[in-house]
Amino acid sequence: MEYLPVIILVLSFVSLLLIGVPVAWSIAISSLLTMLASISALPALTTVSQRIATGLDSFALLAIPFFVLSGQLMNKGGIAHRLIAFAKTLVGALPGGLALINIVSAMLMGAIAGSAMASASAMGSILGPEMEKEGYSKEFGAAVNITSSTTGLIIPPSNVLIVYSLASGGVSIAALFLAGYIPGIITGLFLMLVAMFWAKKKKYKVGKPSALKEVFKTFIAAFPSLMLLVVVIGGIVVGIFTATEASAIAVLYTLILAFYYKEITVKDIPQILLDSCGTTAVVMLLIGASMSMSWVMSYENIPQDISNVLLGISDNPIIILLIINLLLLCVGVFMDMTPAVLIFTPIFLPIITKLGMDPVQFGIVMVLNLCIGLCTPPVGSVLFVGVGIANTTIEKVVKPLLPLFLAMIVSLFLVTYFPQLSLWLPGLFDL
Repeated sequence: MEYLPVIILVLSFVSLLLIGVPVAWSIAISSLLTMLASISALPALTTVSQRIATGLDSFALLAIPFFVLSGQLMNKGGIAHRLIAFAKTLVGALPGGLALINIVSAMLMGAIAGSAMASASAMGSILGPEMEKEGYSKEFGAAVNITSSTTGLIIPPSNVLIVYSLASGGVSIAALFLAGYIPGIITGLFLMLVAMFWAKKKKYKVGKPSALKEVFKTFIAAFPSLMLLVVVIGGIVVGIFTATEASAIAVLYTLILAFYYKEITVKDIPQILLDSCGTTAVVMLLIGASMSMSWVMSYENIPQDISNVLLGISDNPIIILLIINLLLLCVGVFMDMTPAVLIFTPIFLPIITKLGMDPVQFGIVMVLNLCIGLCTPPVGSVLFVGVGIANTTIEKVVKPLLPLFLAMIVSLFLVTYFPQLSLWLPGLFDL
């Protein structure tokens, strides 16, 4: 194993991050510096530039801007309010009712919008003040909102699962989408158990049970929003359209729905489009830069060397999967989800394939790992959004976050060591 390329890549990337260089540029520059150790300047510059451009040349990636736009339309189109009202009738009477409402609403919102940031923003701004009025600490409310928002990245439609499909060389997006349901629901249930225990310990208020009539009324109000799941996922699974076509249909559906709810007007559309373009540009730059680093690592045989090292440690799948999980948890702390998926999928996928693990299952395991990273400093984007909306500090949120982290880690290890949790649904549909 040649250590020089690895040392240059790691040291330059970490150093650039530490001095405040944006993640995308840190990835691109460290990739260039690694190439300069092997070839001359002009070919290195040309290769990295070309790889950034060709990394975006994929029909599957067209789904990302469309899903981002549909998420923006949902966030501003009144969908969150209706989902929260429906969730309130389902779990509002249980211990920690408002915290459970947050978790269930985040799961529903994430399942529709596929965005942790959108979910954290919507749930935090709507439920945060209400939880404070009921005597909940803002730190506990923020912790619940931060962790529950990540379930939307596991429950489809999910942009990061599309990115994993690209990085893995074409794992079925439909299979990945179906594989995310049970792990996402399990994660949400574990978070609910922790929230109930915490609320009981702190003696937070318990709401009144909802009448069946009220449950039905709120369900009918939320029904058009929930139907998006059937339209998008059902269409992909049945084979009526691809994930990219489904994303365009999601935009059309949510636009009609937002106008039907009368929450947005034609005047709001330009700003929604601008916000979507900003988010898409950041994501696409990350993808392009990450694809260049992935290629550079492959050129330097880094994935093969790491694979040989890991498989040399042990031939026990349990041990190797434990090491990979620990490495991914560490990666998630320091790197954003999209580049992490693009860079580390080519490294770990050959290893887990040799161990007999299905690439679909590994995709869910990887995303679950990186979801935990979104809730941790210094790079945790959802953590910063949740803390900012709650008007508190990271230091104060850490204590209520820890048991919720533990719940997410338990869910992660269940999905890692029990393949049917993620493979049963895709198998049911012959995917």
